[in-house]
Amino acid sequence: MDQEPGSRPPLPSTEAAVSALRALADEYAVECVVEHDIGSDRTSRRTAAGVGTTTDPDGSLPHEAYVELGGSPRIDVRLYPEGDALITVEGVEFHDVPRDDVPAFLRACLSGLAQVRGRFFPPGYRLVVPLPGDRTYKELVPATLLTPWLSRQVR
Repeated sequence: MDQEPGSRPPLPSTEAAVSALRALADEYAVECVVEHDIGSDRTSRRTAAGVGTTTDPDGSLPHEAYVELGGSPRIDVRLYPEGDALITVEGVEFHDVPRDDVPAFLRACLSGLAQVRGRFFPPGYRLVVPLPGDRTYKELVPATLLTPWLSRQVR
């Protein structure tokens, strides 16, 4: 599989993604707390697994991780075994973010590239997180959730 120049290799596993997030936390000097859930009986999306079943039908052992970064902004990441993630930034949830985009997403938030854009019509705010390659994630921010960090990011 050929990669574009300057691109990073894909994160093949949940553990590789956790390692990348720990390195990013060290780079920005923020605390990183990780909880692991391993096995079909422990992961959140495996509700159809039978009682006492720890492996998937193909024999693999699913691995899910919850990563909490300290400091400002408050960021929580739930890495799912299916290769996607739920990222929560100051209470704003970004669903179905591909696992490969998670480090770039967090880097944008921690480095100050993420911003909140407000509009008069329709009224409201959106948290906009730009990623390399002209990709952007946007989510609605309820006015009642404007934390001090989100308020500083308003453009």
